[in-house]
This record gives sequence, C-alpha cells and structure tokens, in this order.
Amino acid sequence: MNMHQSIDSAALARAAATVPPKQAIADDKDMLRAARDLTKDLIAAKPAIYWTDMLLSAGLGYAALAGTILIGSVPLAIVLGTIAALSLYRALLFIHELSHIHRDALPGFRLAWNLLVGIPMLTPSFMYEGVHTLHHARTRYGTVEDPEYLPLALMKPWSLPLFVLIALLLPFALLFRFAVLVPLGAVIPPIRTIVWQRFSSLSINPQFRRRPPEGELRPRVFWQELGGSVWALALLASTFAVGWQPLLIALAVFSAAAVLNQLRTLVAHLWENDGEPMTVTAQFLDSVNVPPPGRIAEIWAPVGLRYHALHHLLPSMPYHSLGEAHRRLAAHLGTGSTYDGANHPGMVPLVLRIARSTMRPR
Repeated sequence: MNMHQSIDSAALARAAATVPPKQAIADDKDMLRAARDLTKDLIAAKPAIYWTDMLLSAGLGYAALAGTILIGSVPLAIVLGTIAALSLYRALLFIHELSHIHRDALPGFRLAWNLLVGIPMLTPSFMYEGVHTLHHARTRYGTVEDPEYLPLALMKPWSLPLFVLIALLLPFALLFRFAVLVPLGAVIPPIRTIVWQRFSSLSINPQFRRRPPEGELRPRVFWQELGGSVWALALLASTFAVGWQPLLIALAVFSAAAVLNQLRTLVAHLWENDGEPMTVTAQFLDSVNVPPPGRIAEIWAPVGLRYHALHHLLPSMPYHSLGEAHRRLAAHLGTGSTYDGANHPGMVPLVLRIARSTMRPR
C-alpha cells in the first residue's frame, strides 16, 4: 500500500524541511567497474535455494501461526507468534526478488509465491512489480518521482515514530482494500481508478500515483486482485463460524511483521537527499549495507536485504549471491574506500543517526 495509509501527505509536507542541494558526488568508476567485473559468475539464480527457503519460511510461519491461534497459554502464544511473524516476514520479502529476477529464471516461482504467501497475506506481487523498479531508475532515485523515497532525515523528530508505528494498521488496511474497495471498484470505475493509483503499491511517497498496468502485468493484476478479494471476503466470512479471535490474532502477527519491515525500511537508506537527481555512487552511499560479523541483521533484513547498498549497485544479483559479492568487493577495494562508506554496524546506530539529523535546526 502506499503511504497514504501510513502518513498523511499534508503532515509529511509540513514535516519536510527545505535544505540547499547537496554537493554532487562524482561516480567512483573504479568501484563501479569492480562491481561489474568481480561478480560476473554470481548472477545466476539457484532455484533450489529459492524454493527451499521460501517454502520452509512459509511452512514454519503458518505452522507457528496456527499454534498461536490454537494454544491456550499466553506465554507460548507470544513465542509462537514471534516465530510466525519472523518466518512469514522472511517469506513475504521474496516479493523483492520477484521484482528483479528474470521472468524465465525461476519457472512457477511467482505463481507459487502468490498462492502460498502473497494472496494469503494480502500482498500479491503486483503491488511491488512495476513499482520497485522505479526506485532503481537512475534519474528517479531520491526525487519526487521515486515511490520508495522520503527525505526522512530532513523531517521533524516526530515523523520517525509515526512512520514506524503506523505500519501496525497496514494489515487492516489491506483487508479493507481487498474485501471492500476492490469489489466496489469493479462496479464503480472512479473508485477503481483511485484504488489503483493510490492504494495498489508498496510505496512510501504520498505523492506517487501509479499508472495503469501494461503488458504481461495487466492479466496478473486481474487474477491476483480476484484471488486477494475472494480470500479477504472468506476471512471475514470465517468470523461467523469461528468468531473474530483467530482473524484478529493473525492480523496482529501480520502487524508485527509489518512494523519490522517498516523498521528495516527506515534504515535501508540514510534518507538525506533533498530531491535532486543523484549519481550512481551518491545513491549507493545514501543506501545501507549491514554486513557480518553481526548476525542479527539476517533476522530484520533477510533475503539479502542486509546488503541493500550493494543491491543498488547490482539490482539483478540474486539474494543468495550478495554475501559473496560483498566479500569480493570489500577485499578488493579495502577499508576507507567508497565501497566501505556504505557499510554500517547495525540498526540502532542507523536509527540514532537519522534521529539526530531530524533534530538539527533547518
């Protein structure tokens, strides 16, 4: 969903600060050349890794979710709910891979993911496909045309907790979208237009308006929206048979996953651009790697997203190859290099950095 469900656009406009354009950062051609040349053998996606990871994550998540709903002990329910949220969060983040992977690389994977994860969690792949690639467009990144960028570091301090906590409402908003707005849009075209433009993308820029789907995405949108709508209505209908508690528990688990994803988004970039176009190197340095030796980043930034800056250099690199690509580039370019400038120790220092930036007088 776009951030019209997260942060009111007028509030964001009041929160944003006007700052002079940052000095342009020239492209580091040695780094860009090394990223290309040292990783040529890592670009093939390995189906066995994708399928095993996704299926195990989803299976564990749904099993833990069932236990959360059925178990009678509150402490055990909290433990199982945490496992469910983390596992389903990992399974859900394969939507990021679907937006980049070549369509012929993993036959059947998109369909299986949508049936097992995307539609059950009311986040089918069309909500990211055709949107996330705009974030990687060289002339759009960090500008008003980027659906996934906000100058969070240049806003007011209160905007950060609001940005994170409003994600608690996302599962409820998705349920309303698919159960109410999609059926209404099927018979009332103006509602359909508004829903598509504003509430059909996983974006954070409130000014973003999605264009109508084209090409092979168009039939996918139809079937995925139909599946999501039928599933959402079935979830609501289930309350007549089993009451509201199971659905509310599931939504609470999904809310926990949504908040974790919003925290990850908060530290995926430094969010310091004021809207001017940036060089590839500037985009890289505004993005974040959280490499080993720390292990906890693999929990809050799974499926390769702990190497988010590297991903901006090599957007088509499969997630399972990013660790090796990072090791090669770090060894080749060394400490103190431009590449080293995008590596950060963890989530807490990054949150503190952004928070301190919001407190500076503008």
